[in-house]
Amino acid sequence: MFTKILIANRGEIACRVAATARRLGIRTVAVYSDADAQAAHVAVCDEAVRIGPPAPKESYLRADRILEVAKATGAQAVHPGYGFLSENEGFAQACADAGIAFIGPPPSAIQAMGLKAESKRLMAQAGVPLVPGYHGADQDPALLRREADRIGYPVLIKASAGGGGKGMRIVTQAGEFDAALASCQREARNSFGDDAVLIERYVTRPRHIEIQVFGDAHGNCVYLFERDCSVQRRHQKVLEEAPAPGLSEARRREMGEAAVAAAKAVGYVGAGTVEFIAEPTADGDLRFFFMEMNTRLQVEHPVTEAITGLDLVEWQLRVASGEPLPLKQEELRIHGHAIEARICAENPDANFLPATGTLDVYRTPPATQFERGEVRVDAGVREGDAISPHYDSMIAKLIVWGADRAQALARLDATLAQTHIVGLHTNVAFLRRVAASRSFVQADLDTALIERERAALFGAPPLPLDWVAAGVLAHQLATEQRAQDADPWSRRDGWRMQGAALRRVELEVAEQRHTARLERSHGGSAELVVGDKRHAYGSRALGADRHELHLGDQRRVLAVYRHGEGYHLFGTEGFGQALEHDPLVHAGDGVGEGGRLTAPMPGRLVAFLAQPGEAVTRGQPLAVLEAMKMEHTIVAPHDGRVEAWLYAPGDQVAEGGELLTLGAVDAVPATAAV
Repeated sequence: MFTKILIANRGEIACRVAATARRLGIRTVAVYSDADAQAAHVAVCDEAVRIGPPAPKESYLRADRILEVAKATGAQAVHPGYGFLSENEGFAQACADAGIAFIGPPPSAIQAMGLKAESKRLMAQAGVPLVPGYHGADQDPALLRREADRIGYPVLIKASAGGGGKGMRIVTQAGEFDAALASCQREARNSFGDDAVLIERYVTRPRHIEIQVFGDAHGNCVYLFERDCSVQRRHQKVLEEAPAPGLSEARRREMGEAAVAAAKAVGYVGAGTVEFIAEPTADGDLRFFFMEMNTRLQVEHPVTEAITGLDLVEWQLRVASGEPLPLKQEELRIHGHAIEARICAENPDANFLPATGTLDVYRTPPATQFERGEVRVDAGVREGDAISPHYDSMIAKLIVWGADRAQALARLDATLAQTHIVGLHTNVAFLRRVAASRSFVQADLDTALIERERAALFGAPPLPLDWVAAGVLAHQLATEQRAQDADPWSRRDGWRMQGAALRRVELEVAEQRHTARLERSHGGSAELVVGDKRHAYGSRALGADRHELHLGDQRRVLAVYRHGEGYHLFGTEGFGQALEHDPLVHAGDGVGEGGRLTAPMPGRLVAFLAQPGEAVTRGQPLAVLEAMKMEHTIVAPHDGRVEAWLYAPGDQVAEGGELLTLGAVDAVPATAAV
């Protein structure tokens, strides 16, 4: 076994690998960019070495620099995590040439499975079922369009060297093909340095089921069952679970054996995932097709660990050091059910636009649940850390286990309710709604689940206004109570020699202004008045941020956090936000952006989609911005005419940077471009 390894990654996966290494007595070396100098993964490793500026191509993708650090620190092996260099055969070969073990498959396996077209050819030879499509080397756009017409719409355009949902577009009709192809190729070129694509029939109600496989250098290969990853947005996974609901033992065995055949076809060693698209058949069974193989550890590997009781990183370390697999196929068993939720910095109501900012509040479920094995949080952040635009938007992974799926679902909802993040947009509330949706609860799964449940998932009402007002007032009162001294004349609890005390607060909730009044009588009783509703009111502080509230005959416990002029409220019933409005301070508010269109986050301007002088309609795409490894389309907020571009394609744009000006339809256009 190794005594020291270098972890060539960052964030939660670097922390995850370090945890197993520490348990096994293996020393760890972290690498970090300037943006990550104070990151959690740097703190949890035994040593840490700077490798470059924030941009991945100047740091985490610098294979030469990482190998220099491995040699200088005496690391015997490199664990690549996932992303970055994890599926780079050149890096794996460079490790081997330097006499450093690569904790992953051999370069030949990475190469064979890295190009999707080549992997499809190999799978066909191995007898693994394939989706009908075009996987050829000729990338002439006219040929690709003819192939799409031949296959029949809808089709899926997919980057041949891609993964993670990047370089992928669904095309529903022939007229959309050329624009989708250009966008797909551009994103693939920027993400992978290769714009080759393949075309496949798009399965209209697909389930995404993947099989965890493991091989060793002694010719052994097993499958550690499956994960259902069907719940996705923008082709990226949101919730994953194991085992896959409704999968028969016969189909599980068939898919597992096909995955092992795929791994053996390329001489696979280490942890890998064979991904299948499955669709229902008329007799209620599933027909499955090979999609791709990820030649690394997957983000969602913890659900497999939860149902098997195994540590897959430990298996990786043992196999990479030359040991045989710890167990044979017949010794592997499924125990219970596990679900993973990916907690990301993004705004679901803005088409999942990634968010940046500081984790001013970051609270997760109590540690007692971790100790019992019911809950696990894999994270690479701490309270106070920043989510930057340089890397992906994932904050943490929340994994729950239950004796069955129903228990796992209940624990997922409870633990998401206990996950409190303030400082930037997150998808936590959205995840709760997905997990509680009819389709997910009934295991009616496919990759269109989020779109199918759109009415229940987007624009959902937050906590009721009365409870938001009650929580804000409780937090204010508790804060004042802690601050008061023993001088009775300095008390701020509303006591009066005679008559009632009145406390008034102006709140903005869901862009609507409301007035809340707390009326307290001389005898100590209180009533909350919001609009035309009046409730008996009571509150008691249970800690700095937790409050027990009573409105009439109802009782709730809310966690309330003050952030700037706003309040963030969390409870088992939902989440709420409110802005305390001071009429004097905010007298000038309400002035709109007019004809300005600004960048929602830092990024690189890829292209303008409308020319100066062109009339556009509300919702029409105007510009494409690349940020956090994805392309984001900026659309017109109203009908108008493009007056001027204020940047040029290729320029870096700061958050809030004005991209172009949009005037009235009858406006005279300004000069063309910068």
